[in-house]
Amino acid sequence: MERYICIHGHFYQPPRENAWLEYVEWQDSAYPYHDWNERITTESYMPNTCSRILDGDGFITRIVSNYARISFNFGPTLLAWLEKEAPEVYRAIIDADKQSMESFSGHGSALAQAYNHIIMPLANRRDKYSQVIWGIRDFQYRFGRAPEGMWLPETAVDLETLDIMAEMGIRFTILAPHQAGRVRRIGTERWKSVADASIDTTRPYLVRLPSGKKINVFFYDGPISQAVAFQDVLKSGDQFANRLVGAFRADSDRPQLVHIATDGETYGHHHRFADMALAFALHHIESNKLARLTNYGEYLEKHPPAHQVEIIEKTSWSCVHGIDRWWSDDGCNTGGHPGWNQKWRTPLRNSFDWLRDSLAGKCEEKARQFLKDPWAARDDYIDVILDRSPDSVTKFLNKHAGHDLNEGEKIAVLKLMELQRHAMLMYTSCGWFFDELSRPEPVQVIQYAGRVVQLAQELFGDDVEESFLKLLEQARSNIPEQGDGRRIYEHLVRPAMIDLTKVAAHYAVSSIFEEYSQETGVYCYRINNEDRQTTDCGKSKLAVGRARVTSEITGETAVLSFGVFHFGGHVINAGVRSYRGEEAYRAMVQETIQSCATADFPEVIRLLDRHFGSTAYSLKSLFRDEQRKVLGYILESTMSEIETAYRQLYEYHYPPMRFLSELGGPVPKAFHSAAELILNIDLHRAVNSETIDAGVVRNLVETAASWQVDLDTVGIGYDFKENLERMMVEQVAAPGDADNLKKVLDAVALARRLPFPVDLWKVQNLYWGMLQSVYPEFKRKAGGGDQPAGAWVKDFGALGEQLSIRVG
Repeated sequence: MERYICIHGHFYQPPRENAWLEYVEWQDSAYPYHDWNERITTESYMPNTCSRILDGDGFITRIVSNYARISFNFGPTLLAWLEKEAPEVYRAIIDADKQSMESFSGHGSALAQAYNHIIMPLANRRDKYSQVIWGIRDFQYRFGRAPEGMWLPETAVDLETLDIMAEMGIRFTILAPHQAGRVRRIGTERWKSVADASIDTTRPYLVRLPSGKKINVFFYDGPISQAVAFQDVLKSGDQFANRLVGAFRADSDRPQLVHIATDGETYGHHHRFADMALAFALHHIESNKLARLTNYGEYLEKHPPAHQVEIIEKTSWSCVHGIDRWWSDDGCNTGGHPGWNQKWRTPLRNSFDWLRDSLAGKCEEKARQFLKDPWAARDDYIDVILDRSPDSVTKFLNKHAGHDLNEGEKIAVLKLMELQRHAMLMYTSCGWFFDELSRPEPVQVIQYAGRVVQLAQELFGDDVEESFLKLLEQARSNIPEQGDGRRIYEHLVRPAMIDLTKVAAHYAVSSIFEEYSQETGVYCYRINNEDRQTTDCGKSKLAVGRARVTSEITGETAVLSFGVFHFGGHVINAGVRSYRGEEAYRAMVQETIQSCATADFPEVIRLLDRHFGSTAYSLKSLFRDEQRKVLGYILESTMSEIETAYRQLYEYHYPPMRFLSELGGPVPKAFHSAAELILNIDLHRAVNSETIDAGVVRNLVETAASWQVDLDTVGIGYDFKENLERMMVEQVAAPGDADNLKKVLDAVALARRLPFPVDLWKVQNLYWGMLQSVYPEFKRKAGGGDQPAGAWVKDFGALGEQLSIRVG
């Protein structure tokens, strides 16, 4: 009997980018990381590129890529983020697909995905086409080959979607067992019902489509997939392997495929260290010849389907009611709020459907003024999304324009395409998955809808916003303070809307605190400084100037003049307006600078109001990340004063408070607060210092324990990790630096003894690389009597011991 095992991971995160900045802004809930993409990358996507296999003593004996030995898909929008923000992880994922081709008879393990994770059966036919085409083209751009398979978001399926996929050359997809209706052997007439999820998941199936085309379907093992995702199977690699191998049917001598599908984040994010359980299970299965690892493309080539299946349309893997979770109050929720309802889902979708459909005709009519086929252009617009260089945009326009376009017409075309892009992004499934309208996921898709509204108003001149909001207000939050969809839009989306003037305001205000070059990028905008003059007036500062702001997305550009007056501290008054000619600009510059120079600050403010109007900008006008940075500058002296006061309190009263504590008396809250602040500050500094003093760190930790102080263990551990990684990178750059090697050894030994975890993953990776490349030469020299090399080998071995890496 031929036995095969395939594990599929669906790696995906909802798009979190600000719809106007094309950037994921700071998310406090992801602390100590910048945002949830970065955090989950560290916990899951990165570990699976270099997962550990341990021996019986818990020492690392191998580091392997899980991606190269499983089947996987990554959401295109997530891959776009990884390419920019985590390029090493991105490259490792792409390389893993190439490695898998060598292992699996030329079949890569990566699958494509419908572009931005919309529920395909709820989409119109045009959007289905674009989602499939964009998913395929994105895949080809990244992996350098055509995809064999495609993952359907939430495995939500209907025949029309499968037909489109087959038309585009997709050979197979993966579904849940309860999505199969009935089966029969190919060439026979008799059907057997499997609507109770009883389908044999160990073989592939053929689906005959209404168009006459065909597509193959694999139905994953439901019970094992559920156990992996939601039970404790991943606590042990042995247990995981045995669960998989135990699914083979002993009463059959035909080839069998045991395969599962779960969220990829299961391996590391949902279950910590589960990437190692996965790595060990795969190693255990292979090394003991319990089954052959494969991927879907290879198995399909070796064992084509002998059975036909009819699917149950409008079903998914995560909703027992089919696909109702993404449009109705069907009872599916994440739990924890028994009094809540999800009635908001229907009006949210209805409002989006109205927005999309009411603008489709207008977009097509306007686009036909410039383009030969607007919808064909939309399908090809993915090429511009993947490469926004001027050459790429020109190539796109040359292909689709009906005539030579002037600059204004080019901008109009790009705005039309962006409107269509966001009209699909607003259907990202996560907007309906959870329990509450005011959660980040629904707010994100409403933000995409807000971008559609803004572009429609710029393109067509009519006000679609009010009609849209009348529909959106029917979606009511479970939280009284949040009100309804209209209130959420007005309080959380409209303030986030950005135009070129707001970009200039951000530039003007931030220029008070940092120097910009002649040309600078602000997220997806390019700013050319045409003139800027500053005047310091004691603690106050005035900056006036003129800059050209250009959107790198639409090409829209404007020259704007600005004036910003910083009183000191957090008080800033700024104004921005369109450039009105050199005479008016010079008058503004001369008048404001002269008034500032004479310290007539009220006059400066009056002049800014007169030249720039009543719309004033302040620190609140900065985009979120810059806002945090600037506030850090401003509060630096304040925090220093607070620290000095608390440190005096802590150090002066430490002896009597210690005596009081030893007597068993209660420590006053004021002293306890001072101790908490100072000990946390000192520990952060200690683990961030260039040379980490183990004695100082241990003493601070012990003191904190004696005072029962709550330490910021997450933040301190993160800082320690970052510093260790810096030290290890320096060691890799200068392998023979014996002094630094001792520092790394001491620091890692300290990290292992602390009462909170310090992530040594990257340090272990760097060490593993040195073990393969550098260590053999030092060992050879040491064997030849080279004493410095002998000392190096000894310390390097000790470091391996601390890192739980088997040396030799």
